Amino acid sequence: MKFALFSLMMNLPNAITGEVLTTQQKFHNILQQAQLAERLGFDAYGIGERHGAPFLSSSPPVVLTAIAAATSRIRLLTTVTVLSILDPVRVAEDYATLDQLSGGRLELIIGKGNDPRHYPLFGIREEQQWDSLDERYHLLKRLWSEENVTWEGTYRPPLDGVTTWPRPLQKSIPIWHGSASSTLSTELAARYGEPLFTSNSFHPQAKYKALIDHYRERLTYYGHDAQQAVIGSGAGSLYLASTGEEAIRRYKPYYEAFHATAAAQHNQSPFTDLEDNIARGPVLIGSPEQVISKILDYHAAYGHQVLSISVDGLTHSEQLEQVERFATEVAPVLRRELPSSVWNDPPLLTEHEGPFVPKPTDIWPSAISPIFQV
Repeated sequence: MKFALFSLMMNLPNAITGEVLTTQQKFHNILQQAQLAERLGFDAYGIGERHGAPFLSSSPPVVLTAIAAATSRIRLLTTVTVLSILDPVRVAEDYATLDQLSGGRLELIIGKGNDPRHYPLFGIREEQQWDSLDERYHLLKRLWSEENVTWEGTYRPPLDGVTTWPRPLQKSIPIWHGSASSTLSTELAARYGEPLFTSNSFHPQAKYKALIDHYRERLTYYGHDAQQAVIGSGAGSLYLASTGEEAIRRYKPYYEAFHATAAAQHNQSPFTDLEDNIARGPVLIGSPEQVISKILDYHAAYGHQVLSISVDGLTHSEQLEQVERFATEVAPVLRRELPSSVWNDPPLLTEHEGPFVPKPTDIWPSAISPIFQV
């Protein structure tokens, strides 16, 4: 199995200490997370896209470019790119630029988004989200694979002989399809024979398994080999301790604070409390042995090759503790028990001199912002 550390950059007061990070401190924290993930051998780091408080992740390509400058190996994912509201021309340009600057480390996860507040911001109605996603995705695919694109649709003005620039560094930027609630996403992924990433965050296993099963069925329908399906999975939150009881005690304030937010309420999670979520849901709270057992159980249901975790909301010291414990006490067992061929080929940067990103101090040594001093 391969591992990614993901963040939605939710910036709330710490549930235990009450500490509030400034916006710049939170951005700095994210850069440190990504650097730590790389040092500890994680395969990828991901930034989700949300628009509006308490999330600071409205511009994933900008944040991931800063991460590209601060790292050298780790793959960079979007989790997700909310393509249902974005201009595919702008997406093609922004992410091709990031692909070039990162040395070909970029992979996109696309979706319709998980926060209805963004639809009025970008001029579409919520009931249009799936049609919008489908149309914009077809156009994005063409913009990255073709030149002189002529196109006409519903959700943006027509194009006549357009070639977006720069072109991506990778011959084909890998695209995953985010899946959380509807077979429309699994249908789109299956039609193209592209990987699926299940959110696996707010509901019991059976709901997400049904979507994954639909994806495999539709892969076969479209003539793809379902045995070669590539699937990633989220895991809710992570908190490891020497015993399950200690993990529950330490994590419960965070769980209760998060599930009181409007963002969590929107997902209508059926779990009554943290203990119920541990028993019937996806959160990884417990001893290393308990967490390994749970991941193995979910793998038996999903057959996923990539797992993402998150340490959002924890204190800085707890983030370090949790990421390090996962990397040293959980990941090695799962890499051995569940070998994965995903991401076995190194990113393009290893074939060159590295990502084309100069150090800020080489350019503006007297004016560099503290955010880059990591």
